Amino acid sequence: MFKNHKTIIQLSDHFDYKRLLRFTFPSIIMLIFTSIYGVVDGFFVSNYIGKTAFTAVNFIIPMLMILGSVGFMFGTGGGALIALTLGKGKKEKANEFFTMLVCLSLGFGIALTVLGFLFLRPTLAFLGAKGQLLEDCMIYGRVILLAIPASILQYEFQCLFATAGKPQLGLTITVAAGLTNAVLDALFVAILPWGLEGAAAATGIGQCIGGILPLFYFARPNTSLLRLTKARFDKRAFLKICTNGSSELMSNISSSLVSMLYNVQLLRYAGENGIAAYGVLMYVNFAFLAAYIGFSVGVAPVIGYHYGAGNFDELKNIRIKSLRIIIIFSLLMFTSSLLSARPLASLFVGYDENLLEMTLHGFSIYSFSFLFAGFAIFGSGFFTALNDGLTSALISSLRTLIFQVAAVLFLPLIWQLNGIWVSIVAAELLSALTAGIFLIIKRKKYYY
Repeated sequence: MFKNHKTIIQLSDHFDYKRLLRFTFPSIIMLIFTSIYGVVDGFFVSNYIGKTAFTAVNFIIPMLMILGSVGFMFGTGGGALIALTLGKGKKEKANEFFTMLVCLSLGFGIALTVLGFLFLRPTLAFLGAKGQLLEDCMIYGRVILLAIPASILQYEFQCLFATAGKPQLGLTITVAAGLTNAVLDALFVAILPWGLEGAAAATGIGQCIGGILPLFYFARPNTSLLRLTKARFDKRAFLKICTNGSSELMSNISSSLVSMLYNVQLLRYAGENGIAAYGVLMYVNFAFLAAYIGFSVGVAPVIGYHYGAGNFDELKNIRIKSLRIIIIFSLLMFTSSLLSARPLASLFVGYDENLLEMTLHGFSIYSFSFLFAGFAIFGSGFFTALNDGLTSALISSLRTLIFQVAAVLFLPLIWQLNGIWVSIVAAELLSALTAGIFLIIKRKKYYY
């Protein structure tokens, strides 16, 4: 629960539109602020270091996101199980699951950092990076890898703050992390001559604030629903968490793999300018999709709680209102992307007229994807919250991997560079239809 204007919102409440938006708003802002890390780095790198360095950041980010995506799996899958457990009145067991998750996350983070250092250069070379582009990727990547454990915890806590009934506190910590990243970027890149190392260090320090500070809060007595306590490894619960969160893990890994494939295709059809233009589109994409993901993360504990408590009328109410909110979000984001295309593109690549025009043309096509993306994201998150990890994973894998890979491989054969921009629109449309089919098919099983 959290306090706002002297009104306390509990997971067990009846949710109207105002209450639902108030409860999910902190999660939405948290995810948007996290997405801004790359945006801030991109701005300073592009304008103060150069186009090749900017291309390098965009080239390597998908790889780094794969490593951090474990945090989303633990956060969403664990949040679903913890919310279900709280709904059944088993608070001590919920705290044990929470503690187990945090400990496992730290262990996974350290292991992934080591693997990252071992395989970073050969993976970049395999994807086609060479010369100065490869070296710039290595400079940026080595620093970011050190913060992978904190990055995993940050993604996890962004989900679990809502489950703990403290989304506003999570928002405060995330805003602090984002502002730290922005200020340090300005200091390390624009003022001090630290280049790509400075940009990476700024991001890493911001991630440490978002991932490490919550440990101190949950380790002490607090007013949330969760606290770190003594726990043992529960194999059955861990497998359930991984199953529940597999869709979000698949979504993040697939998105990163597809981004790598986009980079390979863009190198082929448009050279480094193509990757730079795609990078600007991705910054807008990260922020807009973060709003959909944030809403899904924020509403998930409410869905899980009412399903666990058997409040099926309220479950249906939340499903209907959520879909209507997604429709409004979709229209607003589509309009915003068209109106903001030129100012945003000029902010990042205004110094290069050819690159600017390529970016604006890409925007004019890519923006249509925002009309459809929210439905599949919410559909996947909805089934995760119901602890139906298989359905969630299927929606997610079709959206982020199958549809996009097929589109980006075949549509450029017909329309060349335009085919790459159209690919995401086609994939999101098919994904929205898929999510709608599953919501219809499963309605009698879950009584929503």
